[in-house]
Order: sequence, then C-alpha cells, then structure tokens
Amino acid sequence: MNRLAGKAAKVLALTLMTMLCLTLTAFAAEGDPLVVGIGKTTGSSLRLRSNPSLDASVITMLDKDWIIAVLGEADGWYHVAHNGDDGYVSADFFTMSEETEFEYYGRINARGVNVRAESNIDSEIVNNLGLGSGVTVTGIENGWYHITGTYGEGWVRSDYISLTNETPLTPGASAGDSSIVDFARQYLGTRYAYGGAAPGGFDCSGFTMYVYKQFGVSLPHTATGQWQSGLGTRVYSLGELQPGDLVFFNDPARNAGKACSHAGIYIGGGQMIHSSSSRSGGVIYSDLTDGYYNTYFVGGIHI
Repeated sequence: MNRLAGKAAKVLALTLMTMLCLTLTAFAAEGDPLVVGIGKTTGSSLRLRSNPSLDASVITMLDKDWIIAVLGEADGWYHVAHNGDDGYVSADFFTMSEETEFEYYGRINARGVNVRAESNIDSEIVNNLGLGSGVTVTGIENGWYHITGTYGEGWVRSDYISLTNETPLTPGASAGDSSIVDFARQYLGTRYAYGGAAPGGFDCSGFTMYVYKQFGVSLPHTATGQWQSGLGTRVYSLGELQPGDLVFFNDPARNAGKACSHAGIYIGGGQMIHSSSSRSGGVIYSDLTDGYYNTYFVGGIHI
C-alpha cells in the first residue's frame, strides 16, 4: 500500500511540474505587448518620455505627422512605440486614428520572423524575414500588421515590427543585381525535386544553375562544384553580400565529405531564396542572420 501511495505521489508531482512548465512557457510566449492602434503626432518636437509625467526623462523627440504605434492609454498619456523606442507622449499633442489602413515604413526587430497569410498565429506561413528587414506596413488588424514588399505580402505580429520614419532597406533594394532576384522570385513555391533543374522541380544547385543560366552563366549541378567553379569573386561575410550573389553552406552531417552541402541566392535584407528539401520545402525564403544557415554559412560568390 505504501509503495502504491509513493508511486501515486510521484505521478502527482510530475503532473504538477509539467503543468507549471506549460504555464511558464505560455507566459514566456506572450512576449511584448501588441499594438492596439495607430496615432499621429500633431505637434513638432514632441517629447517621448520614459514615464507618463512631465517630470520624466526625455527618450527622444518625435516630429509632426509621424505615424506612431499605440500600446495603451492612461490619464492623458499614450504609451507608444516608434523606431525601436517606447515611452509616453501627452495626449495634447497626439491623436489616435480610427483608420485601419495606412502606409508607413517598418523594420523587422527580431530574427526569423514568420509572415502569415492571415492575422493569426494558426495561419499558413508564407514567408520568413530576418532581423532588420525593411517592410511597408499598410494596415493593422487584431494586433497584427499587414505588410507588402518585393517579397510579397502577408501579416506579422505587431510586436515584431518597429514603425520608423526612416526609409528602411528592403530585400533586393540595395546595390546588386536585382534582375536575378526578380527572376528567381517567380519560382517561389516550386516543389523540391532531387536532381531537378527545371521549373517542374528543383534541388538546391539545380535552382541556382537554372536561374543563372537565364543570364548567360553556366554553373555545375552541385553546390560544391559551383563554390569551386572559379567564377566571380568570393566573399566570406554576410555584410559583404549583394542581392543576386550565390550563397553556400556546409553542414558536416549532410556534405558527404564535400566542401558544400547547400546553395542559394542572396536577395538582400539578410534573406536568401533557395530550393529546400525540408518538410516545408521547395523554393522558399530563409533567414541567414540566425539559426541553421547562419551556423553553416561558408561564403558567397558575386558574379
């Protein structure tokens, strides 16, 4: 009897610990507060303060007619966020907007942020954007921003985008060959096919080979062969990459002793387009600034 009671006590303890862990995980997943609305500054040189008080320290100055994300409201003050700063502004110089559609610049403020087809966490993932990627925000719904850009459109949780009056760099907008990027984008969603090198299905090097072939560049049909082709100029840091550059990766668990295990095309903003054999595979965008591809990045080739 005592042995059974002891087992029951252990089961109960494990159950309680599991429930506690799930609760803590749920709280941790909530993250920063979502935006509840959009407002606009009505006065120039508006002070963004650290607390809702005229005696609070000034964080920065906001100019007239800037669109600002609103996180809350209390006692004649708005809790707002803009360009990576959050604080409080006086309601005397700030107006809430009832509009849900607008156009303003935004910048992704986290790594590997999912873009979804609809404004909810259960919706289909249609893209993934890296830290610092520029977006155009065109609306808000249920605490989510609707965004558009050269990468398409979709919805992103508002706590992952910082509205900014500064024109941010968007994928494909910096120096480089945007024509290669634009051509490659039309194959988004094409299925992964081992050995494939045509629009019916691509593997990783088949995709890069096919895209570059349209621009008069002949590449071997292997990632290692392309890396060792001697074409173009090699670069070894993400900061040196330009849109249209080939990018290469080497996962020791997948390279079979070769120099590279994967290849893609850099599109700017810390992103690449490539044909992936992953479960969500085919031709997709992926973030180079964090996670798997950052870990196994070998370098790039500018042709």
